[in-house]
Amino acid sequence: MTTTPLTPHGLHHVTAVTADARANLQFYTGVLGMRLVKKTVNQDDVTAYHLFFADSVGTPGSDLTFFQWPVPPEQPGNNSVTRTSLRIPDGTLDWWHAHLSAHGLTVTPVTRHGRPHLDFSDPEGQRLSLVEGGPHGTPWEGSSVPTDKQIHGLGPSELTLPNLFPTTRVLERAYHMTPAGTYPDPEQPERTIHVYAMHDGGPHAELHLRIDPTMPPARPGAGGVHHIALRVQDDQYHDWNTHLTALGLRTSGEVDRHWFHSIYYREPQGILIELATDGPGFTVDEHPDHLGETLILAPFLEPRRAQIEAGLTPLT
Repeated sequence: MTTTPLTPHGLHHVTAVTADARANLQFYTGVLGMRLVKKTVNQDDVTAYHLFFADSVGTPGSDLTFFQWPVPPEQPGNNSVTRTSLRIPDGTLDWWHAHLSAHGLTVTPVTRHGRPHLDFSDPEGQRLSLVEGGPHGTPWEGSSVPTDKQIHGLGPSELTLPNLFPTTRVLERAYHMTPAGTYPDPEQPERTIHVYAMHDGGPHAELHLRIDPTMPPARPGAGGVHHIALRVQDDQYHDWNTHLTALGLRTSGEVDRHWFHSIYYREPQGILIELATDGPGFTVDEHPDHLGETLILAPFLEPRRAQIEAGLTPLT
């Protein structure tokens, strides 16, 4: 294994798929109380909205984002991200259980890696879970959720895979993640989930690998996850590209996403993993008081604004 000090220091964002951007906006702001911090389009498919939900200022590690595509529901299965966790303040699980139940959601208390969780799904079947702990986010005064109960950011992502070794080899050698224990799968206690930690670990810096060789591959669609992104230091971005290239991995190379810089790699069992920098951040082109209020385009797309706007359905 390499001795390079490069290591991700947590989840940066998770990008999922919705077929109904209006309903998606209502649920994540109205029920979960997250802030829409950036309304833009998929830079590779400008017919699709790309919505970023986060804490008040879009702190890296708090972003749950969605591409809108007119696709059928996901068929859950193997070789996919099967659950996204969101972190909440200590002592608020009971409040959230009552809050989600009051909105007609089915909530299931479970234990993962020794931590109590609340499992539930959004209206399109996106599998979510709430867990306490980790770094605090920045509360949003305009939220439908009280400031002392608001979601702080992302928790562990669960990956379902047919085999353990191909993916853990990449996590350890390419991303310098470390094994951090195992626990029984709450849904299938006879199966084991393997925890891999980034940097110092914690609920904001873990991937949970659920191994099930009997499950057929997932069919992508609405309610599924498109990719996960890991946080890397801005000043190490070029070093990461050099490191992954030296390992012989076929990556995207360096990609400027305007609000952060990225490198993409599809691990051996098919899950797309992005590395993303903290900066420049979402306030590079919007005042913090007005994040998410207008359609923002990356500079290279600005000349096509009229065409892009004509192809989008208004969200309100």
